[in-house]
Amino acid sequence: MKFSSKIEACELSPIRKFHPYVVAAEAKGRKVLHLNIGQPDIETPKAFFDAVKQFADPVLEYAPSTGVEAYLEAVRDYYAQAVGIRLELGDIMATYGGSEALQIVMACILEDGDEILVPEPFYPNYTTFIGVTGGVVRPIPTEPENGYRFARRERIEPLINRHTRAILVTNPGNPTGTVLSREELRLLADIAKEHGLFLISDEVYREIVYGGEALSSMLEYEDAAENVVVIDSVSKRFSSCGARVGAMISRNKDLMTQAMKICQGRLCAATLDQVGAAALYRFMTPAYCAGVRDEYARRKDAVVEGLQKIPGVRFSRPEGAFYVMATLPVDDTEKLQYFLLEEFEDRGETVMYAPGEGFYGTPGKGRNEIRIAYVTNPAELTRAIELLGLGIEAYNRKNGR
Repeated sequence: MKFSSKIEACELSPIRKFHPYVVAAEAKGRKVLHLNIGQPDIETPKAFFDAVKQFADPVLEYAPSTGVEAYLEAVRDYYAQAVGIRLELGDIMATYGGSEALQIVMACILEDGDEILVPEPFYPNYTTFIGVTGGVVRPIPTEPENGYRFARRERIEPLINRHTRAILVTNPGNPTGTVLSREELRLLADIAKEHGLFLISDEVYREIVYGGEALSSMLEYEDAAENVVVIDSVSKRFSSCGARVGAMISRNKDLMTQAMKICQGRLCAATLDQVGAAALYRFMTPAYCAGVRDEYARRKDAVVEGLQKIPGVRFSRPEGAFYVMATLPVDDTEKLQYFLLEEFEDRGETVMYAPGEGFYGTPGKGRNEIRIAYVTNPAELTRAIELLGLGIEAYNRKNGR
């Protein structure tokens, strides 16, 4: 049987592809500490479950294709109150998490061979979302030595050509933890306007910043309203990844009209999850956000302290989100991962991360890097980083390094 060349060109997620090896390690009695996936263990606010339990409609009907009105209103009010941005309900479309919002945007704007500029390292699923439409990731190179900063004209504009359709950024960054300044956001908006590009801003980690920055969004730049598309989600903000509720937000009416074709084709996002998500936004307070942010800051500090103890490890201290990219003193972090899951243990425990090569579009880059997600408690993270250091030592000893 023949498969699409577009899907065959896609790779398995570097975040999830080692799951069978985890199962095998656990079958041998080993405990695997996870640094690989951004699944927080912070409790989902009870407001979500209460709203679902109280749902009393006699029939669980299709929601409107744009979204449940209560959810759209809650998202609109959140942007007005928390970020100071006024939106109309027609600027918001409910989606199956941020992932579907990204898929819809790509389907609306890309032809075969079109390019999207993405600073690397980047969230690996971007490659899949872009690739299945026939589009291509054009990486914007960055370096950990300068905090993965990329928002400079001389770095971006030479990459723009007749195939370029958009710039895609994550702010705060996954996997880098970089937080863009307002000057950098303004520059990106200017470049998009001047070159007639879409500017797709993935903002699902907005509240998780560590430098005291005010909440920001690319939607602030109303003069770039035709260019800007924001991707949002309740997954990280409320530790509710399984709810699969997100939003595609844009004031570009033509884009939203095109997106409606896909939304109507897939009928609707899940009604109950939208009801629960609306309750999360109504529950949200500055105190809740501060508590979550402070907890992630403690987790960040535990990881940073642990990494600083491992000889030869290099990394840039994250400014936001809950990830850090680290360069390890090994030849290949994917080989190291197989070693850790198949051969290594210390007191019955081993560790898992996401190898770095899948976070790059440039061939060969990231081979000695990893992404760490610090989403568990500080004590467990301290132990996981200790296991990483012991595993590196054992791996290099086995390979004569």
